[in-house]
Amino acid sequence: MIVAFAADEATISDAAKPLLNELADRLGKDEGLSIQFLAYAGGDEAQASKARRLSLTRALTVRQFFLDRGVRSTRMEVRAMGNRGATNRSPVDRVEIVVVSR
Repeated sequence: MIVAFAADEATISDAAKPLLNELADRLGKDEGLSIQFLAYAGGDEAQASKARRLSLTRALTVRQFFLDRGVRSTRMEVRAMGNRGATNRSPVDRVEIVVVSR
């Protein structure tokens, strides 16, 4: 699942919330699942530090969404990728959510 963000923003769009709620419900029903957040932000090499901070903020925003819905923090892993590999997929400004069986 991919959560897209506007450039230089870290707010979850209203369009993404129903899908995130579905995933939170799924996690609530299956304790054997965990999730990883791979967060990206656009920018060139000169902006690598800024991109990493923004990607971390995005990942923590999505993580908080799940915490607010009762998913334990021990079931979530955050990876702030910054602009490293950001342009390999579209949208560039995104958080990829990977569901993992534990």
